[in-house]
This record gives sequence, C-alpha cells and structure tokens, in this order.
Amino acid sequence: MRSPQAVRAFDHDCPRWADGVLIPHGMYARVRTRGPMNLGLSQDTSPLAGDRFRWYGHRIGKRGSPQATSSLWRCDCGGSHAANPSLCKHDLPLRAEQSGVEMRVAHDPSSCSKDNLLERRLLPHLPRACQGLWFDTLDTVVTVMRKAATSTGLRTTGKVIRRHYETGRKATEHLKQNLKIVFDHLLPKWNYRAIPQHATVIN
Repeated sequence: MRSPQAVRAFDHDCPRWADGVLIPHGMYARVRTRGPMNLGLSQDTSPLAGDRFRWYGHRIGKRGSPQATSSLWRCDCGGSHAANPSLCKHDLPLRAEQSGVEMRVAHDPSSCSKDNLLERRLLPHLPRACQGLWFDTLDTVVTVMRKAATSTGLRTTGKVIRRHYETGRKATEHLKQNLKIVFDHLLPKWNYRAIPQHATVIN
C-alpha cells in the first residue's frame, strides 16, 4: 500500500509484531540485464541458496542458454552461500546433478562489494522502488519487486519460495572431508566447481 500521507512504522525489524518473515535474495544476469528476486518465507539456509540456484537454472538459464554445459555464479562472501561454510558446498553437487550443468562458483573476497555487479546494478534500485510503501501483504512485495526496472534496460522478477527450511544442520568433519567439490588450484577458498557425475573433469 502506497500513500501520499506519512505512515507510522517501526524503523527496525520487530518480529513479534509481524505476520511473517521475508528473506530477499537477488541475482543479476549481466548479459541479459535481468534481476531475478527470490523471496523466502522461512529461514536463510543452505538449501534455500541451493533452491535459488536450481530455480534460476531451470526457469531462466536453460531458456537463455539451452546448449550450455557449465554456468558461472559470482557470489559474495556472506549469507547462506558464503565462501567459508561447508553446508552449501555439500548441497551444491546435488543442484548440479539435477540440472546436468557444471556449476562454477567464484566468490568476491570480503570488502569487495564495489566490484559486485549485483550490489551496483540491482540492489540500489530496490529501495527506490519501495519508497513510501507499506509491506502489508506478500502480493504487495512481489508486485513492487517486479517493477524495479530502469531506463537502461534492467528488468526484475519476483519468485516466492514457500518451502519451509529447518535450521540446526551441522557441518561435521566427515562432511567436510567428503565434499564432492573440485577446488581450483588458484585461490581454492573462493573458486570451485560442482560437476555432474556424467561430465568430464578438466583441470
């Protein structure tokens, strides 16, 4: 709901007064100038990050590049897909197997947001689209996310992920030692690949 009059609202998150939680995750497709927004309704977990990858690959990636055998994902170093935690690396091969496409991940090191295209070309336009808006319903949020376009060609989408995600998973030593991930020789902490079983590993 958008109103020309001032609306009284909290200036910080107040979960006990909210009807639910909304976890926004954005992606930016540089070549197509698209900004898919995924809106989670549960918890910010590794499976949520994996579902975002899978949804984008199936719904957008295959349509734009149907013959692609690999995909490059540039990620920052925070959140459920950060460089350090092992859970996302454990889940990633399953997503690659489901899509049949190699997934190469390259993390931007910490404090390098100025080089992150997502932060420069997508995220600044979302607060502008939300100015003066009261998030009264989920439909309101989805609608405004889909309207965060620019005159230079940026187009956005809004996808609600309704799956419930459990918290409390632990990355055991056995899990860490048995990751089905191929780490690059150069900066392996930030660069690695998840490869479907039928694909050929090329170092």
